[in-house]
Amino acid sequence: MGRASLGRFSGYSVEALRKDLLAGLIVGIVAIPLSMAFAIASGVKPEYGIYSTIIAGIFISIFGGSRYQIGGPTGAFIPILLGIVMVYGYENLLIAGFMAGILLALMGVFRLGSLIKFIPRPVTVGFTSGIAVIIFSGQIGNFLGLSGMERHEDFISSMGEILLHLHSFNLYSVGTALLSLLLIVATPRLFPKMPGPLVGLIVSSVVANLFFPEKIATIGSTFGEIASGLPAFHFPLLTWEKVIQMLQPALVIALLGGIESLLSAVVADRMTDSKHDSNRELVGQGIANIVAPLFGGIPVTGAIARTATNIRNGAASPIAGIVHAFVVLAVLLLFAPYASSIPIASMAPVLMVVAWNMSERKEFIHLLKTRTSDSFILLITFLLTVFANLTIAVEVGLVLAVLQFIRQMGQSVKVTRVLPDHQDKHSKVRAHVVSELHDCPQFRICTVEGPLFFGVAKMFGSSLIDSIDHRPKVLLLRMGKVPYLDTTVDQHLAGIVHHVHSNGGIVLISGMQEQPRAVLQKTGLVEEIGEQHFFEHTGDAIDFALTKLDNKKCIGCKHFAFQECTLLSSPIRESRAGQEETHTATASH
Repeated sequence: MGRASLGRFSGYSVEALRKDLLAGLIVGIVAIPLSMAFAIASGVKPEYGIYSTIIAGIFISIFGGSRYQIGGPTGAFIPILLGIVMVYGYENLLIAGFMAGILLALMGVFRLGSLIKFIPRPVTVGFTSGIAVIIFSGQIGNFLGLSGMERHEDFISSMGEILLHLHSFNLYSVGTALLSLLLIVATPRLFPKMPGPLVGLIVSSVVANLFFPEKIATIGSTFGEIASGLPAFHFPLLTWEKVIQMLQPALVIALLGGIESLLSAVVADRMTDSKHDSNRELVGQGIANIVAPLFGGIPVTGAIARTATNIRNGAASPIAGIVHAFVVLAVLLLFAPYASSIPIASMAPVLMVVAWNMSERKEFIHLLKTRTSDSFILLITFLLTVFANLTIAVEVGLVLAVLQFIRQMGQSVKVTRVLPDHQDKHSKVRAHVVSELHDCPQFRICTVEGPLFFGVAKMFGSSLIDSIDHRPKVLLLRMGKVPYLDTTVDQHLAGIVHHVHSNGGIVLISGMQEQPRAVLQKTGLVEEIGEQHFFEHTGDAIDFALTKLDNKKCIGCKHFAFQECTLLSSPIRESRAGQEETHTATASH
């Protein structure tokens, strides 16, 4: 990785440093309110989000695979981390994050980065939209200033809790939240260079503390004063029982962290016309997630919105990400006591806007309007994310996507009987030529199209069996349009070959591609069929096949499937054949 790291800084200049300093400063300011809000929504103290942002900013920028990636806590993690904290506690969350870091690093080392990118779009849109609904709904209580509420892991119980305590809404909280929301939305339009979340947070906090102090809940009154010093190093207490217990949560964190970080890297590539290293990015994410829990930090990943902000403000290298981390560190050291006075109601709109922006509502509606199987997968994944949990949603979504893929691939496989078209000057084989009165009784030609895998093996075998029910002398399989073949199909094909051979026939194959040929070679089927029975072109295979027919059966045949049939079926040929037999018998006497 050393050479690659240096490669990312080749040609680095003073001008590039100036751009990185400016971009890092702006992104750092944007990250401060988000890191605290994400931590609070995840059920932990706000400073833990700040610690995570600092560590992620440094380690992901140094070891990651994207020049522009900004790492830190993200909204996508909120329902996962809140569920872990509520069920297992904060200490076990640190263990799960540490284990997830190891898993991410191993995924990068074993070059699994490209596999994560194959998760279908309906699944990612479904669970992202579901997470957005959970985040948004989870802030309704804070927005309204409801008191006496208990936190619940599931969506229905959370909504029930809001309805149960709706009578306790606080007008001061609602006013503060509305002011914060207005500034968050309006600031980017009026002052594009200013971060809306920070402006909304500061102005609404100042107004609340000046005009109605102690009327609404603040970070300090809810979570205690934010520590202004550096976090203490603490290695989580790992036991085998804890590892087994937290393995599933760690897998979920690793999977979601890998998906989001690589999606963010792809966004950065599009914006900058660059290319990230997906495996190295996973290693960088893994290192950051291993280190973060050692200082009390929560799991981190690539943050799409902050990465985009970094690029828009002129970032030239990973230095911008490191600068952003030190900006957050400086704010922690200098202004932590003031952050304790921020109203909880001021932070609710920050997360609500994050949820709105991450909801992918346009893509969601577009996929629903297609009314295809993708729409069904999207809806199921979304509903399971909201009403069950992300783990079940992703598992079911992936299973449905795989089944859909198998069904679609199965529909693309075709086995068609063909014969040469004598009306074509090149005598190309076509399906429409075959009819009840125009088909060779001894020679069957079948064109096979599409990938041959376990999902279509039975159909493939049945189609061929139907084609050879009359026991042809020669079966020719045209397989030039078969890009893939697995061992399940190989078994069915071997059964066909045995059937033809047992009836005294032969099997010919033309145009077979490299992968299917390699599979047949490994299973021994090439040897069983015979190397001499494989042809590059169908024409050569047909010429060879015609020499293997029983000429006696051709005499008098009226099908005329091939041009040679005119001569082979002629009665004159039958007479000549009889004369030759008589002459041979006489000579032998």
